[in-house]
Amino acid sequence: MAIALGEANRAAQAGEVPVGAVIVESSTGRVLAQAHNRVERDNDPTAHAEVLVIRAACEMQGSPRLGDCDLYVTLEPCPLCATAISFARLRRVYYGAYDPKGGGVDHGPRIYEQATCHHKPEVYGGLSEEACATLLKEFFQSRRNASD
Repeated sequence: MAIALGEANRAAQAGEVPVGAVIVESSTGRVLAQAHNRVERDNDPTAHAEVLVIRAACEMQGSPRLGDCDLYVTLEPCPLCATAISFARLRRVYYGAYDPKGGGVDHGPRIYEQATCHHKPEVYGGLSEEACATLLKEFFQSRRNASD
């Protein structure tokens, strides 16, 4: 999660919502990919950290499925990312801050609880929750203060 937090800090410094993600090969612990949100930079509403690391890890592995991989992300995945995680067949998801407004795993549509979801990863929320939540709160507070 420390690597994901580092990526989230890079996102904040770039003016992006501070979310960072890492995909790790579970059998070896090797980091396959790491990224942070690039929505603003890329002018791409799908350039979420999770989507970017899934793309990079799939390319590295030469497969659209990552069954032997785990995702670490600083914020509960949104519905878009939760669905991408399912399609990629990730083994486990570890996330930091809970997202009652925009989350898609433990909040909102709860993607993995839907009958139409064909792959449900193991999910563990609240990992380094305080550090992840603080980074997000400080980022949005600074944006509100800048617009005053």
